[in-house]
Amino acid sequence: MCGITGFWTQKDRGEIPQIIENMTDTLIHRGPDDSGVWADKDVGIALGHRRLSILDLSPKGHQPMFSHSERFVIVYNGEVYNFKDIKKMLTEEGIGFRTDTDTEVILEAIERYGIDKALTMFNGMFAFSLFDKRERVLYLVRDRVGIKPLYYGINNGIFFFTSELKAIRAHPKFSPILNIDALSLYFRHNYIPAPYSIYKGIFKLTPGHYLSIDKDFNVKDTTYWNFRDIAIEGANNPYNRREEELIEELDTLLEDAVKKRMISNVPLGAFLSGGIDSTTVVSFMQKWAISLRRHLP
Repeated sequence: MCGITGFWTQKDRGEIPQIIENMTDTLIHRGPDDSGVWADKDVGIALGHRRLSILDLSPKGHQPMFSHSERFVIVYNGEVYNFKDIKKMLTEEGIGFRTDTDTEVILEAIERYGIDKALTMFNGMFAFSLFDKRERVLYLVRDRVGIKPLYYGINNGIFFFTSELKAIRAHPKFSPILNIDALSLYFRHNYIPAPYSIYKGIFKLTPGHYLSIDKDFNVKDTTYWNFRDIAIEGANNPYNRREEELIEELDTLLEDAVKKRMISNVPLGAFLSGGIDSTTVVSFMQKWAISLRRHLP
């Protein structure tokens, strides 16, 4: 888990570096290992990141991170599980890498293929903000099913984004106004569903969507993945195979999913409740760990 935050303003740019530092510090519990900020006072934009180090524990994994061309700068929370496959593809196309992080793979994939194609390649849980310095466009992206949180909105003429609302409350110009409709939703559902938040004008980015924001704060919302489309496709193309074949395929899919999630440069584990789901996951983790030990020198 990491924390990201930032803002874009057209005025009062003098204190941007100190403000983004203060906002980022509110997220230390999400990323105790490292902290970083980037600000461009001429543009009026600032990005902040708190890091929990999982891949490439060296300082090379520091964020905000820039693409090789320095056109793009990113703050990122999450993990792209198939980043090694994408990295291999990019390497074969002549792209070099400085780190062993999935963050750098995201950057170079977007630079190489464009954001629309790159997002279809990412298998993972993530929320990130990407600024295109050349086109002066800010992108906010959330994973397919919304595992990682990402809030955004305009308040007092400033565009904000953040992993947690407490970060934008640290901005001196932010004026929190309670959203009564969202409060009603909370009492009805015991949580506030997307796209709403507890504050007026601040929203949760819908899962499977990305936003592009230009210098005039024109916001374009794009759907890059839709569960309804997947469900309809599945209904229109049902499996006509024997039960034994389906069981074998499910076993293969589960094993592959667990294996991808065990890529880490730090110790990892699982909370075992005793239910069939957690027990299944832990059994595959154990199977993969035993397989790794057999191949160690």
